[in-house]
Amino acid sequence: MSKKPVGAAAVIMNSEGRILLVKHNYGKYNWELPGGLSEQNESAENTAKREVFEETGLEVTVERLTGVYYEPNHDMHHFVFTCKVVDNQQPQPDAEEVTECNFFNLEDLPRPISDFTISRIKDAFNTSSDHLFHIIGPRQWFE
Repeated sequence: MSKKPVGAAAVIMNSEGRILLVKHNYGKYNWELPGGLSEQNESAENTAKREVFEETGLEVTVERLTGVYYEPNHDMHHFVFTCKVVDNQQPQPDAEEVTECNFFNLEDLPRPISDFTISRIKDAFNTSSDHLFHIIGPRQWFE
């Protein structure tokens, strides 16, 4: 029996309180959290760490799980973790997959960006809620 892959993403804040986002060179070319799909027998936590490294060259440590998002339209789960950069490294976009990566102020996130990306960032910093599980509908894009 084969297991379905899961999505995993990382919310990474630098010392100035800015959030790391990447712009992939496929799809809608929108800004997203670094992340992607799990490989066979890979945990969601390890997926997040691997994807951050592949897309930005950054080594990170996982701090905590901030949300599990179920997308019924694709029967898929997305896990989101806050992560910390090891040794003050600077991100470098992976030329094969990412055209840009940069840190942005939470109040001034770049466009285009999806409501799903924005909600995962906000949920990561909402420490007043113990609610980790979310069901998401079709994504909306902000240009």
